[in-house]
Amino acid sequence: MPEFTLPPLPYAYEALEPHIDTLTMTIHHDRHHATYVTNLNAALKGQTAFDGQSIEDILKNISQVPDGIRQAVINNGGGHANHTLFWENMGPGGGGAPGGALGDAIQAAFGGFDGLKAAVNDAGVKRFGSGWSWLVLDGGSLKVISTANQDSPLMAGQTPLLGVDVWEHAYYLKYQNFRPKYLEAWWNTVNWASVSSRFAG
Repeated sequence: MPEFTLPPLPYAYEALEPHIDTLTMTIHHDRHHATYVTNLNAALKGQTAFDGQSIEDILKNISQVPDGIRQAVINNGGGHANHTLFWENMGPGGGGAPGGALGDAIQAAFGGFDGLKAAVNDAGVKRFGSGWSWLVLDGGSLKVISTANQDSPLMAGQTPLLGVDVWEHAYYLKYQNFRPKYLEAWWNTVNWASVSSRFAG
């Protein structure tokens, strides 16, 4: 069976202060993400058909996952894949606007960085309950979407480039119920080099 592991946070827990607080980062990574990994491994126990497959490949072919465990794989595999990308999307000294090929593509699709930011924030604010707001590649075009719970854009054939977690556990200790304030602050953490690398790939 596949055996997934929790990736280490690629920077210190306090590295995103003051925008995301140290305690939130610690709980979010060490408890929430770790639980998704544990439950994903439990769901796939004995499923040798998935040996050697990445979680991205499994989610892209979610219809091949047996009915009895499919929702558990969506919830926990999505949680694992989404959070792994989320940590990589952020970093100390982040923020600003992207340049290069990604910046040009954002200009063409959204009229510039401010248009992208407005679309991502709007999708995040309007996501009822828990979920994510995403910048994705869909058939070669950049789009902003939102997904519920831990659903992954990969399941719809889309490639996630940038994702922001709007589950309450991502922001509630610092921002309480003010999701728009969290989203506004979150842009100061974005690691555009990582996003640009994903776009180029």
